[in-house]
Amino acid sequence: MTNSTSKLLCCAVIIAALLAPQALGQRRRTVVVRRPHTTVVVRPGHPIRRVLPAAVVVHPARVAVAVRAPLVFLPALVWTAAVVSLPARERLVWQDTESITDDEGWVDTNFGIDGTGDALFLDINGKAKLNFAEVTFANGNVQVVDFNEKAHKTGVYKLMDFTGDRHVMTVRILMKSESDTTKLAIYLGK
Repeated sequence: MTNSTSKLLCCAVIIAALLAPQALGQRRRTVVVRRPHTTVVVRPGHPIRRVLPAAVVVHPARVAVAVRAPLVFLPALVWTAAVVSLPARERLVWQDTESITDDEGWVDTNFGIDGTGDALFLDINGKAKLNFAEVTFANGNVQVVDFNEKAHKTGVYKLMDFTGDRHVMTVRILMKSESDTTKLAIYLGK
């Protein structure tokens, strides 16, 4: 009986090996995990009054930054896109990137900066439709930059210039990729 059991076991192993997906020319499927869509949350006093996208994907900040002062929204600045060059490496005090794909739709992304500088730069690699940005300072002031939902191509743009050094806590951007993947980078210069 042991001889027949071992033969049966060998046959089972051979059949399993022959019917394995790799032997049949099948590949494993890659499962793409999609982030759930939610609604855009804007706090009372937000200066943009147009209808915002109904559903967005939220990319949370990699670094959580707490603003300890009460938030006060300043009047919105209308952004004028002008391609610039980045300052020298030694003048960049902070940077972070985010990749956004076109199948995500509108994305609400946040960058926890918590650093002091005199200018913010936006580096777009791909094509992106930008809605607005919120720059939150340590004193609680929130400067909203209105992009008017315009599309912008690859390039480095000045997001904001400050008069003197300012302590930037966070930058939040509502955007949509119009290419397969758009890489967005934020730089704080000094």
